[in-house]
Amino acid sequence: MHETVGRSRYLTVAGYEIHVLDWGAPDAPAVVCWHGMSRTGRDFDGLARILAQAGRRVVAPDTLGRGLSQWARDPEREYRYPFYVELATALVDALGLETLDFVGTSMGGTLGMLLAGGPLRGRVRHLVLNDIGPEVDPVGIRRIASYIGQPPRFATMAEVVAYLKTAYRPFGLDDDEWWAMAEWSVRRTDSGAFTLHYDPRIAVHFAGSARERLDLWAYYDAITAPTLLIRGETSDILSATVARAMSERGPKAELVVVPGEGHAPSLNHPERARLIQTFLAR
Repeated sequence: MHETVGRSRYLTVAGYEIHVLDWGAPDAPAVVCWHGMSRTGRDFDGLARILAQAGRRVVAPDTLGRGLSQWARDPEREYRYPFYVELATALVDALGLETLDFVGTSMGGTLGMLLAGGPLRGRVRHLVLNDIGPEVDPVGIRRIASYIGQPPRFATMAEVVAYLKTAYRPFGLDDDEWWAMAEWSVRRTDSGAFTLHYDPRIAVHFAGSARERLDLWAYYDAITAPTLLIRGETSDILSATVARAMSERGPKAELVVVPGEGHAPSLNHPERARLIQTFLAR
């Protein structure tokens, strides 16, 4: 009997309780799926279901400060990539994963590059990067920074759905899927209103030049795992120029462009999920 949703688990790693959804048989080859900046592990439900049916174990964490994971005690230090790397490495070890495949969307993809070209080099067997690269278009960064620290509030779930349909238009979901996404994207505030399911202090990530201090090309060039790069054709985060360079250096990523979509294409789309399934099976 196939799972319709992953098993909900809480692991204490790097001093924090981190929530993960764990799909498939515990001894099956593992795939870790890591979400974008203000999202949660539920973003991979469709992909995880397909991969689990194909005989894979899929682990989809909520990053510190997102979803059902704890919030940071020291946001200035802990909502940064160096701590995310520490957290992810500890999580992989806590799960007993000697080797794994890694799928990362946006922020999750940056984390994947840092891991596959750093502490998990040699342990990451395949890497999938969804609309992210070693260089990020400043236009997209400004767009995200403009709203990330001030999540909107909503009186009704219908307002949440309307917001998500605008903010995440590239996901291309049907109406039932938008409502499901809305339910795992929000939490109640003390006033009873809905707001997005993350700590607003994650906006510290965009303060100063934290990203510029990381030489991400050095990590990318150190990756030895076969790499699949998915780019939305109209992405304002991953430029066509950077994507092309990624296909020519380092692991020489296999580049797939999703026509008419921006940042970031949903990996739950059956065609993209099958693409990833086929790539990971190589």
